Amino acid sequence: MSQGDSNPAAIPHAAEDIQGDDRWMSQHNRFVLDCKDKEPDVLFVGDSMVQLMQQYEVIVVWVGTNNHENTAEEVAGGIEAIVQLINTRQPQAKIIVLGLLPRGEKPNPLRQKNAKVNQLLKVSLPKLANVQLLDTDGGFVHSDGAISCHDMFDFLHLTGGGYAKICKPLHELIMQLLEETPEEKQTTIA
Repeated sequence: MSQGDSNPAAIPHAAEDIQGDDRWMSQHNRFVLDCKDKEPDVLFVGDSMVQLMQQYEVIVVWVGTNNHENTAEEVAGGIEAIVQLINTRQPQAKIIVLGLLPRGEKPNPLRQKNAKVNQLLKVSLPKLANVQLLDTDGGFVHSDGAISCHDMFDFLHLTGGGYAKICKPLHELIMQLLEETPEEKQTTIA
């Protein structure tokens, strides 16, 4: 999928203020202010799944599940565009892209689309510099095709236990990337 203006999922825009409470922009401004004078090691970029913003040596990207109006190809292309932009603006950073979670209690078209996005990313992201795709499946889908409310309370957003399934491998990968020597970093990138 080509990037840029031809892909609507690659064009950034602020979240629509449906409730009229300016909550999204207030949170954004608070995160910007909190990070203004700091140089943390990790930056999280995402939608409602990402609650904490930090930055620098490792950037974690977790976006795409809310792009209902876009095709799987457009969503994957939008994620690729984000990675390319980060590579341009933060070339020293390692990027971790979290795969899209399955969604919905039972199999459904949105779950199939998220799975297709993940398949596309498995093919396209290895071609880009400084990026790794982390599979976030975590065993959320059981043998009967159902997702438990103990993992996703609304069958989209994670519970504490659901976040634990995601955060353990994410933490391990972040720590691995932060602890690498410059020589090891070159090996990981290659």
